[in-house]
Amino acid sequence: MNPLMKPGVLLKVVKCYLFDVNRIWRYSEEKMNRYRDRAFLRVLKRAMTIPMYRDKYGNVDLKQIRGLEDIERLPVVTKDDFREAFPDKLLPKDARKESYRVMSTSGSTGKPVSIFVEPVFMYYTLLYFTRALKEYGLSWRKSKIALIVDISPGSGEDLFFNRDAVPSVRRVFSLDNIRVYHVGDNPEKIMKDLNKFRPEMIGGYPDILKILAILKEKGMGENVNPKYIASSGAILDKYTRKYMEEVFNARVFETYGATECTPMAIECREGNMHIQSDIVHMEFWNGKGERASPGELAEIIVTSLVPGGTPVIRYNGISDLLVLSDKDCECGMHSPLIDRIEGRKVDSIVLPDGTFIPPLAITGIPYQVLQECNSKIIEQFQIVQEDYDRIDILVVLRYDNEEEKEKVFSRLKEEFSKNLKGASVNIKEVREIKMNRREGLATPPPVVISKVKKD
Repeated sequence: MNPLMKPGVLLKVVKCYLFDVNRIWRYSEEKMNRYRDRAFLRVLKRAMTIPMYRDKYGNVDLKQIRGLEDIERLPVVTKDDFREAFPDKLLPKDARKESYRVMSTSGSTGKPVSIFVEPVFMYYTLLYFTRALKEYGLSWRKSKIALIVDISPGSGEDLFFNRDAVPSVRRVFSLDNIRVYHVGDNPEKIMKDLNKFRPEMIGGYPDILKILAILKEKGMGENVNPKYIASSGAILDKYTRKYMEEVFNARVFETYGATECTPMAIECREGNMHIQSDIVHMEFWNGKGERASPGELAEIIVTSLVPGGTPVIRYNGISDLLVLSDKDCECGMHSPLIDRIEGRKVDSIVLPDGTFIPPLAITGIPYQVLQECNSKIIEQFQIVQEDYDRIDILVVLRYDNEEEKEKVFSRLKEEFSKNLKGASVNIKEVREIKMNRREGLATPPPVVISKVKKD
């Protein structure tokens, strides 16, 4: 049965569509705070049915947790907590696993994480993303939208766009106005199809969007003239934003999120990045273990207020560096602002023949290989392009097993070589991949580093 057509799910989705999507515009600050407290307490109640959280909160007096103002009484949850608890400790003991889907991160930090989600969570997430469309006068039913996402097997976007959420919606609505491409597809092939499709909006990772802009400037895609370009999934630098705006003659805006908790922020038409505070709670901490002030570089700890699956409470695994703003905005969204997002910054790979490979086209390979080999031997990885024809894959192992290591390394070499044609790929075991430190804060090193010049 189509999960969208189950009465309990359908009623929740209809309510979300009719009332909750507009909440960020409708609610006053006071009303929003009351709603956020209620939503948090519901998520916390759900967490206490999950073995991992029961273990984490064993020494916490939950009666003292009356709302988000008390959230700091709870311990922080890390990537390793989720990784070690998966799969058996991330669902209630009486849960039917067939009612859930496994959603995995893209591996953009080099350390993929998997959690469980219910179908209703996926529908909620899609609906909350329509806020960005609404802000710019677009319609998910009528506007022609092209999305370039990571639909490699096992990824969160594969789950949403390829396997579950969107396909089930297509059984009810045609959605012929929405076209989805894989970020790893040939950019020229994508551009040729976009030239026929003529989208009003193109959304995707900044690297692949920049590649399309380069192709446009070279004369491809005469009919690719979107009104809007939506960038997400990585840092969009000012140069790339300006370049895309000029080449496409389009308004460029950003959305910010992560597989574990999304969407977290949306750029409004005034150019300000609004935290979606009714669906996520964000804490900002500086490198001194103190609450960060507006204007101060900070790590974030996030709590998802969206129900359905494994709760995400006080999670520090996003690993981005942000700066909170104290400005006001007149756009109509009633939520705090982010001044800027710094965080992880990844490079495109440039092959000997000049082909650009966006990072997210290859960062999912280790996860796929581990799944194929039924292995968990990789703790972390980093892709380093030393020259146009030489690329090193640095791997930190979780444990020693020579036979398993050889099998995984062999498959890694095969898959990376297949995706990085013309380059020599070397798989190298290393003891550690060092963290970066900036203003006292530790943040993961870029998972992709390219040391070559890009013309």
